[in-house]
Amino acid sequence: MCYPVRKGVMTVRILVVEDEQRLADALAQILQAENYHVDVAHTGADGLYYAKNSEYDLIILDVMLPVLDGFAVVRSLRTEKQATPVLLLTAKGGVRDKVQGLDSGADDYMTKPFSAEELLARVRALTRRQGEVILDTLAYRDLTLELDSYALLCGEQILRLSFKEFEVLRLLMSRPGIVTAKETLLIKVWGAESEAEDNNVEAYISFLRKKLSFLQSDVQIETIRKVGYRLK
Repeated sequence: MCYPVRKGVMTVRILVVEDEQRLADALAQILQAENYHVDVAHTGADGLYYAKNSEYDLIILDVMLPVLDGFAVVRSLRTEKQATPVLLLTAKGGVRDKVQGLDSGADDYMTKPFSAEELLARVRALTRRQGEVILDTLAYRDLTLELDSYALLCGEQILRLSFKEFEVLRLLMSRPGIVTAKETLLIKVWGAESEAEDNNVEAYISFLRKKLSFLQSDVQIETIRKVGYRLK
């Protein structure tokens, strides 16, 4: 289930995995009110599928889930080298349970019941954590992208990118060699409520390809048919 978000740039996406319908709805409403984009799953198996097939900035995960519990979900994600921050929720507040959750790969642990203020404080802390190392540039092969000036450099040459060109290329350069889905680009660059479609992404990919060609860069943007794009 997907809960819409208000219009904004570079939306933070959160996956809530909670089998109690009322609590899941309440969590989604609290987060959506703070302009987070929220997807909801009600079983561990569904949550694992969502986490593996879409990109999230944070996963809020109940421990006691049907089919596959929260500990198993976290272990599976960490085994596959997925580093998305995970906040575990549980009715059990014992030290042993907390240790088990953190040892399985979770980043934080919160005991039910909890206040909306505590939840949001932990969400802010975990979504900030991804940006603790502040970079001025991104580099891949012969390209350097300056994050403060939207400048793209290749050797002695330099081009200024438009905002959306910059955001598209920044996403691609932050995960070179890995396919970034068109849907991910639409949500991250245009926003979850935007009316932009696939052809908008295709147009900006075309703009960037022309600029890479002008710079005579060795880097190419490869199209993975029916999926998305990656740098090679």
